[in-house]
Amino acid sequence: MGQLIRTVFRAVLLSLFAGFAQASSINTSSGWNMPDGVTEISREVYGLHMIILWICVVIAVVVFGVMFYSLIAYRKSKGANAAHFHENTTVEIIWTAIPLVILVLMAVPATATLKKMYDVSEADIDVLVTGFQWRWRYEYLEEDVSFFSNLATPREQIYETDIKSDNYLLEVDEPMVVPTGKKIRVLLTANDVIHSWWVPDLAVKKDAIPGFVNESWFEIDEPGTYRGQCAELCGRDHGFMPIEVKAVTPEDYVAWLDSRREAAAVEAAGSDREWEMDELMERGMATYNTYCAACHQPEGQGLPPMFPALAGSAIATDPNSMDAHKAIVLHGKTGTAMPAFGATLSAAEIAAVITYERNAWGNDTGELVQPSAVSALLETQ
Repeated sequence: MGQLIRTVFRAVLLSLFAGFAQASSINTSSGWNMPDGVTEISREVYGLHMIILWICVVIAVVVFGVMFYSLIAYRKSKGANAAHFHENTTVEIIWTAIPLVILVLMAVPATATLKKMYDVSEADIDVLVTGFQWRWRYEYLEEDVSFFSNLATPREQIYETDIKSDNYLLEVDEPMVVPTGKKIRVLLTANDVIHSWWVPDLAVKKDAIPGFVNESWFEIDEPGTYRGQCAELCGRDHGFMPIEVKAVTPEDYVAWLDSRREAAAVEAAGSDREWEMDELMERGMATYNTYCAACHQPEGQGLPPMFPALAGSAIATDPNSMDAHKAIVLHGKTGTAMPAFGATLSAAEIAAVITYERNAWGNDTGELVQPSAVSALLETQ
C-alpha cells in the first residue's frame, strides 16, 4: 500500500508542475479566476498570481500528502508505536529554512511588480478622478476637459423588468476616454465618503478618500472598452456606481477632446440666452432622472423621512419658496443626505431641474428659472 501511495503522490506532483509551467499562459474566462487583463502590469499581476497559487498548491499537496501517508502507514491498527522525543535541531532548521527560501523566492517577483505599479513618473496624461455618491468626475488636467460619469442603465430595467442588458449596471453615459499607447496617471480622491476605483482588466484598484489624493497608472495597448465599479461600500446605491474606460486611437482621442470642448462651449453659451418652458422641462427631466431620482424617486414621491417628497411639497409649490429652493439645490442641506449641486451641475442644468420640480407631478406652479439667474447667484458666492 505504501508503494501505491508513493506512486500516486509522484503522479500528482508531476501533473502540478506541468500545470505550473503553463500557468502564466492560461486565460480563464469562466469567472472562477482573475482576468489576465489588457495592460503589461495586469498580465504581470496575473502571472504572479498563478505562480504563487501553484506554489501554494504544491505546498498543500506535500504537507497533506505526508500527513495522510503518516496517518495511514503508521496507524495504531497496524501495531505502530509512536516515537517519544522533545526536539530535533535538524528538523527545526529544515522547516524554518525551506519556508524562508520559498517566501524570498515569491517576494522577489512580487516586489518587482509592485515597484512598477507604484511608478507613476513620466505619465503622458494626468486625470483627476473624484468619487461622488454615486458617480465619478473626470478632469483632464492639461486638456481643460471635465465631466461627470453616471450610471446609464435605465431605471425601468433595474426595478421593473427581469430582462437585463449585457452590461447591466456597468454602463455609463460618459465613459473615461484615453488614447492607446500612452501612460495614464490617475489621481484619485472623493467628495463625500470613501470610494474605490476598480477596473479589473487594468489591474487598478485604488481607494478614493476625501481630503487625500491617491495615484495609480495604466497603459492600454489596443482599443477597447473596459468596465469596473466602485469597490467600496459607499452607501445606499453603492452598486449603481460603475466605471467605463474606453481606449481609442490617438487620432480619435484628439477628436474626442475637441468634441468635449465644443460641448462645454455650447453649455456655457446656454447660460446667456432665454430658455422656453418646454426646453427647461425637457432638460430638467433628464437632469432630475440622472441626479435626483435615486433619492426623491422618479415621480417625486421621495422616501420619507430621509428623502422627502417633492410632489406637492412646500419647497416646490409655495410661490415664496423660490429662493429657498434655489439655495438648497445649490448648497445642499447640512445634516441631511442632500448634497450641494452648485459645483456639480451647470447653470442650465440647475435652472432646468428647479423648473422641472416646480412644474412636474401636478405641482404646476407655472414658474421657471433662467440659467442667467443661476449664473448670477454663482458669481456672487
